Amino acid sequence: MNSNQYNRLLQVDWDLNIQAVFIKAWDLFKSQALLFVSFSLLIFSVAMLFVYYLQPYTILFSVFLAPPLYAGFYLVANKIRRGEEVIYPDFFSGFQYGLLAIGISLFSQLVIGIGLVFLILPGIYFLVAYLLAVPMGIFAGTNLWTSLELSRVIVTRFWWKFFVLLILLIVYNGLGALLLGVGILITFPMTFLVIYVVFEELTMEVLAGPDPSIIHEQES
Repeated sequence: MNSNQYNRLLQVDWDLNIQAVFIKAWDLFKSQALLFVSFSLLIFSVAMLFVYYLQPYTILFSVFLAPPLYAGFYLVANKIRRGEEVIYPDFFSGFQYGLLAIGISLFSQLVIGIGLVFLILPGIYFLVAYLLAVPMGIFAGTNLWTSLELSRVIVTRFWWKFFVLLILLIVYNGLGALLLGVGILITFPMTFLVIYVVFEELTMEVLAGPDPSIIHEQES
């Protein structure tokens, strides 16, 4: 990312249209529904494996496996938007950005945790502010700190909109979990797809240029 793109991202304008965002995310999901559901099932299965059989090492899943696995949703969403063929192994391409995803996850959780323990409100602020950090690092090619700071600065300009979006996603997943746990297999991947769509709307013009078919090619 060059300095011009960086400055343009800091000035980007955006209006949250909840319905439009969820419709776009749903279109992404429908295009590869079986793959999204099966990958979500794999993630939950691995998590349960740690909880029931490797409980002392559950933190290893949370720290080292979950962030790269979650990043796979963003990468697959990006391939779909670019009109490329998607295959199941594409979900594991998040491990190519493993160190970045893990670093962002650890740092953000540390900051959020400290904020929640001491003053609560700062924790909530950073919980919202870092929502775009991982896709920023993946698709803008920024390092850990720049990804976190760009996400924080951009989200802060629209903080209340993102706060509302986050609350809706929490409720959305809660409703999915109530449906005998089956609904979560849809709402869980949809959460990442919604975040991706928002990220795309905020950054596509700056990062992809005039040709939307090359959405968010990683900067060298």
